[in-house]
Amino acid sequence: MAYDTLISVSQLHGLLAAGTDVLILDCDFELGVPDKGRESYRAGHLPGARYAHLDDDLAAPSDGTNGRHPLPARVAFAAWLRTQGLKRGQQVVACDSSGSAWAARAWWMLRWMGHENAAVLDGGKQAWVAAGLPMETGDAAVAVPGDFTPGEPLVPIPVTARQVLANIGTEEMQLLDARDPSRFRGEPNPIDPVAGHVPGARNRFFRDNLAEDGRFRSAQELARAFAPLLAGKPALLSCGSGVTACHNALAMAVAGLPQPRLYPGSWSEWIVDPARPVATGG
Repeated sequence: MAYDTLISVSQLHGLLAAGTDVLILDCDFELGVPDKGRESYRAGHLPGARYAHLDDDLAAPSDGTNGRHPLPARVAFAAWLRTQGLKRGQQVVACDSSGSAWAARAWWMLRWMGHENAAVLDGGKQAWVAAGLPMETGDAAVAVPGDFTPGEPLVPIPVTARQVLANIGTEEMQLLDARDPSRFRGEPNPIDPVAGHVPGARNRFFRDNLAEDGRFRSAQELARAFAPLLAGKPALLSCGSGVTACHNALAMAVAGLPQPRLYPGSWSEWIVDPARPVATGG
């Protein structure tokens, strides 16, 4: 059985116990402390997991105008995936210790590469540990290169800042901003040099997709939450730098909603041009 949204701890454990060839990507990361995620990985990760660094592996270098975490070229990301041993059709499971904030980015990027069998570990590394399952420490061994080749994207084509600007006038899509409510409202914070949000956006804080136990809410709950925000319009997703917006994309997939479009540059790209409009408030 293949998984393409979420996979539970018991399901993943069952695959591993049966000898299924699964590529596990540990995506632990902390904004502002880029080495901490790798340290966390070395301190403890799921058996056989390989580390995916948000800045180095799941993003291209920023040129100062394209946001903090621009998408890498597809050919470059495909090459990195092969170095991690990814094979065509192989099950991939992404996980982290931050409510799937970073794992969802890996999930979306794998679908962008045309790889269908990609899922996020529901509840993250904490759920694995809580189940009493073993962890490993240290770095992963060098992988035997895989034969993965990118296919047609399984997600809609990402949008540009120009398209977001045009959408302010047409209102064809509903922009959902995944940042926390205070940043969305425009309250001063250490992350955004310009505070606020794109005019017309609505706030869907990505952590609201999770229940108290850190697992995703049910499909029914998520569908009910997104419906009034979208009001029947196609969704356009953003956040600070195109990362946690993917969490909303995953939540919408779990809910069985139409696939949204992603604005990868998000707020960190939007604000580099002072001519682009900014709104504040709720």
